[in-house]
Amino acid sequence: MFTIGDFARHGRVSVRMLRHYDAIGLLRPAHVDPHSGYRFYSADQLARLNRVIALKDLGFTLEQVGSILDEQVGPEQLRGMLRLRQAELETAAAEAAARLARVGARLRAIESEGRMSTQDVVVKKIPAVRIAELSGIAASFGPADITPVISPLYDELCARLEGAGLKEFGPGIAYYEDAGRGDGSVVVHAGMTVPEGTRVEGVDVLVLPGVEEAATVVHRGSMDEILPTAQTLASWIDANGYTSAGYARELYLEVPEDRSGWVTELQEPVTRG
Repeated sequence: MFTIGDFARHGRVSVRMLRHYDAIGLLRPAHVDPHSGYRFYSADQLARLNRVIALKDLGFTLEQVGSILDEQVGPEQLRGMLRLRQAELETAAAEAAARLARVGARLRAIESEGRMSTQDVVVKKIPAVRIAELSGIAASFGPADITPVISPLYDELCARLEGAGLKEFGPGIAYYEDAGRGDGSVVVHAGMTVPEGTRVEGVDVLVLPGVEEAATVVHRGSMDEILPTAQTLASWIDANGYTSAGYARELYLEVPEDRSGWVTELQEPVTRG
């Protein structure tokens, strides 16, 4: 038998929590000394304590926890509930991290207003190129909507190209267009340059037309950090008498595993006036 202090230590909970569980009938001591009132617990009660804590962490109220345990939920059921909750928490954490990255990018854009050099903007002709591509629809051109669409597209595209035995392909080119639904949704095209004669089942192979005149700038770093660069390009276009003629293409020049080392050229079609 363990004193309440020792049992709390082995269960990694507080003594106050154990007293509360006793008071509401969720986890009674195995023995209470009739003279001193001291509570004592047995080692096999750790199993019930583990279930109480796990279910509480799943979001159940203590009343619901008591009802579930009284129905004697088995280890497999409990394991399944925990895995589901774990997946939900991981998704929430990933979404929170993505939101934090977007807020950081927006903050850096605000901090860099009027301070980023536009000397590296170059107007040039973009040649036509043969690409293999997969496409999808994003709800908007915002990073929160684009990233969950374009990343799986590129994963699938590369897997199919490699599965078809294609040894050399790339660099990647992403381009965008309005979906025509009137709701701001965007067609996302995830492409890879490929040699002539390429044929891959389930993948569109086409010649992406060239751009007669495009304002271009090179971005170094993760695409999560591209906002200041993109807005600097927009400022240059406006300040130099050009008009945007569509979404900027993204030419992925270098894509190491560490995304902070990415090098991407933005190519925005423009017209004079």
